[in-house]
Amino acid sequence: MKVFNIIFCLIFIVFAALQYNDPDPYLWVPIYMYTSVLCWLAARNRYYIKAYWLGIAVYAMYAVYKVFDTNGLLDWLNKHHAENIAESMKAEQPWIEESREFFGLIILIVVLLINYFVAIKKRKIN
Repeated sequence: MKVFNIIFCLIFIVFAALQYNDPDPYLWVPIYMYTSVLCWLAARNRYYIKAYWLGIAVYAMYAVYKVFDTNGLLDWLNKHHAENIAESMKAEQPWIEESREFFGLIILIVVLLINYFVAIKKRKIN
């Protein structure tokens, strides 16, 4: 788990750094850095179950918003036939940006869930 958390800590730091040209970096830098810090702590064998649940809850609510938002995930799937959102780094259409943000939130949620289950397992062992 140590390697897993170090890798994701670094990935989320890079993701946060790439937000400098995003329309809303004030939102996405803290989102990525929150999980990055939790991964760093988990790599040091320090798990915070309540912090995982806070992140999961906030990210899940925001992901649901991204599904139903104008130009959100449903718009990308239904109106734009799930066109390639990874073709270029520049998000030229709003549904591309919204869909990418949705999948970013899903990645964050999965990493936090993995650490949550590891924390629960460690708590039972101790």
